[in-house]
Amino acid sequence: MKLALFLRDRLLFIFIALLILSLSVSMLLLERERYPGSVEDATVYYLVVLALFFLGVWLMIDYLRQRAYIEQLLEATERSDELQATMIVKSFVTREQQLVGKMLEEQHRAYMNELGKYRRQQELHNHFVLQWVHHMKTPVSVIDLLAQDALQQPSLTQDEYKQLILSVQEETDRMARGLEMMLYTSRLEKFEIDLHIQKIALHELARKVINSNKKLCIRHSIFPRVIGEAFVETDEKWMTFVFNQLISNAIKYSKGKPGTKKLVFQIQSNRDGGGSVEVEDEGIGIAQHDLPRIFEPFFTGENGRTAGESTGMGLYLAKQVCNRLGHTLTAASILGEGTTFNMIFQPRGIHILGSNADNLQKGK
Repeated sequence: MKLALFLRDRLLFIFIALLILSLSVSMLLLERERYPGSVEDATVYYLVVLALFFLGVWLMIDYLRQRAYIEQLLEATERSDELQATMIVKSFVTREQQLVGKMLEEQHRAYMNELGKYRRQQELHNHFVLQWVHHMKTPVSVIDLLAQDALQQPSLTQDEYKQLILSVQEETDRMARGLEMMLYTSRLEKFEIDLHIQKIALHELARKVINSNKKLCIRHSIFPRVIGEAFVETDEKWMTFVFNQLISNAIKYSKGKPGTKKLVFQIQSNRDGGGSVEVEDEGIGIAQHDLPRIFEPFFTGENGRTAGESTGMGLYLAKQVCNRLGHTLTAASILGEGTTFNMIFQPRGIHILGSNADNLQKGK
């Protein structure tokens, strides 16, 4: 099999060699016809035998040089369903084979990197699903307990009934936010498909998101305010999700502080067509050693472990969305005083979706 494969690839070379030998013999025979006795038969036989001998020697040496390469190539072909099959071929002889081997090595490395990235995404998704299910059990259990208390106390006062409704509504809001996060996590994997870029008014979007969270803000004495105006190119639905995450975090980590708290959206417009948004709350803040990691998946930090409601995915998803849209999201905080998130909208940042998507997904 190996020898047949080797010879089959060199049929053209053997044919050319035999053709040249035939032409040489023909020239000698013609020369003898022209000058009788000038070329003896032994000379012709000697030339043919010598040429065939050297051709056979060269083929044998070349086969011995490349036998290991052919064996490894056949073995790799038989094991082509294995990830490491291409790494079997190592005995390269010619420069052409070395270039092919280098190409296979680079392709294998690129394939393994893509496979590792995919596996990492699957691990993150599976971990998030398990964590999400665990967090969804809490509001369901609370609603069940509230229902049991209501059944055991049929004669509730109006204030008690109102408080019961507010508690149930708060738990359903938590469930709705959890479902929304799961939905957007799934959509993020096919981000480019679910994308509609248009010029939007950031101040109007901020007011819209604040109004959707006004009940929680009123309940926890948080007074939001929008300052300034800006029109930027972005995706309204994805930016609504980002603003919701920032407001949700502000409420979550501000409601434990006594007294009234502010939540300020400071919006500015740039002359070049871009803009910026600062979301400043008066919550409990973030510890400095936790601040560099708040955009990592599943990182909750000291505050998240204290609050007990954090999944560690909200800010991660917000960062991923901003990166893929070409926007910048950063954070600054003073422990005990509050946190400020800063979003910068570049005038043409949205057009980097095609060229720099891979780097942006890494948060660079």
